[in-house]
Amino acid sequence: MKIQNPVLPGFNADPSFIRVGDTYYIANSTFEWFPGVRLHESKDLVHWQLLPSPLSTTKLLDMKGNPASGGIWAPDLSYADGKFWLIYTDVKITEGPFKDMTNFLTTADDIHGPWSDPIRLNGVGFDASLFHDDDGKKYLVQQTWDHREYHHPFNGITLTELDTETMKLKPDTARTIYDGTSVKLVEGPHLYKLNGYYYLFTAQGGTVWSHEEVVSRSKTLAAHSFETEPDGPFITNFDTPDFYLQKQGHGALTNTPSGEWYYASLVGRPLHHETESAHDPRGWCTLGRETAIQKVEWDDEGWPRIVGGHGGQVMVDAPKDATESEASTEHSRHDEFQSEHLDLDWNTLRQPFTKDMGSTGDGQLILKGKNTLSSTFDVSMVAQRWQTFNFDAETKVKFDPYTYQQMAGLTNFYNDKHWSWIYITWDENRGHVIEVAQNDNNQYTSFLKDEAIKIPENVDYVWFRTKVRKLSYHYEYSFDGQTWHEIAVQLDAAILSDDYVLQNYGGFFTGAFVGLAAVDYAGYDLPATFDFFDYKELSDI
Repeated sequence: MKIQNPVLPGFNADPSFIRVGDTYYIANSTFEWFPGVRLHESKDLVHWQLLPSPLSTTKLLDMKGNPASGGIWAPDLSYADGKFWLIYTDVKITEGPFKDMTNFLTTADDIHGPWSDPIRLNGVGFDASLFHDDDGKKYLVQQTWDHREYHHPFNGITLTELDTETMKLKPDTARTIYDGTSVKLVEGPHLYKLNGYYYLFTAQGGTVWSHEEVVSRSKTLAAHSFETEPDGPFITNFDTPDFYLQKQGHGALTNTPSGEWYYASLVGRPLHHETESAHDPRGWCTLGRETAIQKVEWDDEGWPRIVGGHGGQVMVDAPKDATESEASTEHSRHDEFQSEHLDLDWNTLRQPFTKDMGSTGDGQLILKGKNTLSSTFDVSMVAQRWQTFNFDAETKVKFDPYTYQQMAGLTNFYNDKHWSWIYITWDENRGHVIEVAQNDNNQYTSFLKDEAIKIPENVDYVWFRTKVRKLSYHYEYSFDGQTWHEIAVQLDAAILSDDYVLQNYGGFFTGAFVGLAAVDYAGYDLPATFDFFDYKELSDI
């Protein structure tokens, strides 16, 4: 078998990668999307099954009001003492000199939960991980934030002992064990003990084209004792601009039962407009930061090296001892909303899906109109990741607005400043109409205006569809589900990419979503009824 990268396509960033017995697990960042922390499992590193997210209650995760790309940064999953340990960070500020955040710990005997009440640890820095030493001691390893304008904000990697009796950190034990290299922005630490050395894997260069992973090691955990791997970095695509995979770095290491080694990292796959160079700008990653897996070998000096060179490979040999999993690599899905609970693929913004937002079951999803899609509070939307460059998504909606402040429909969404949608609304002169609009860095454009499409009086339901084709997409509508009408507005998918958002905003860590939304900023909670959602992946060729 071959591992085809990325193994987790579409916004699955900052992987924490472990093996328990014959099963591998990956935990990914979710930022402002609820539920928190995305989990997958596999037996062969090729086929991955989505699991329930551990942070599924507001007791474990309260993100109301969090900025875009705040929330869950780089969770760390580990297994020790017969249970799973999850460290996660809730970031409340993404821009400016400060990064107000809290690091929490929760545990579970089973990967499916239940997960324990959160234990607050500290706020020293993000990307915290838990290291279980072989002498029974445990340490929190984390990026360290420095707000002082005369210092670099990424102030090395801090190690702090965790008291296993009280489950509280010992601040007097805190020390900087690694400063990084001149590349700077050292973050995402994971610590391992192998063959008498402590190996520290850290990301550098920022999660952009200069991103990389470096490895350092030490015989002790003393301050400033780690030396950096020679002839590094361990992995990067900074010097491979034409390769299919980009931005690799920030990840974790694990081995197979038979002793092979693999490394999971975030990765981006840029697209380019025909008028652009493939080098500058290097491209637009509409699918966000995904997860790739590379094979690792150890050199004669005991340093890990990526098989095939530090740029990585698209096709990677699967473990020799792998048992082929039954999970599908296909991500097309159809939801008739028969269950009283949303499928695992659905996500909401900052808050869980509750009766305040709507309900599902008996063949309908009902969303109560709430704040606009530009809000960081009560947004009534369910959405799923873009997981391929080419797809169709379709829904059927019933909505009876009586003011232009009420809207419901199908959206392609990156964050509160970058999104578009096709929706039903009200026009004072024409009654119920269909409009297409886009928010581009908070520049809002209604494309149809006085030409908005009037919905016939005898039509209760309207079908909406979006067709995404790499860097271009558009919307369509139908009044019977059979005859479709394309709206002649071609939209640029680059606007829904990390790389585009980075030009103006410090929170650029997620990826594009497609979803269903209802807005009633008049404040009357007018409901919209959706009968199904269909997401059909097409070839990326």
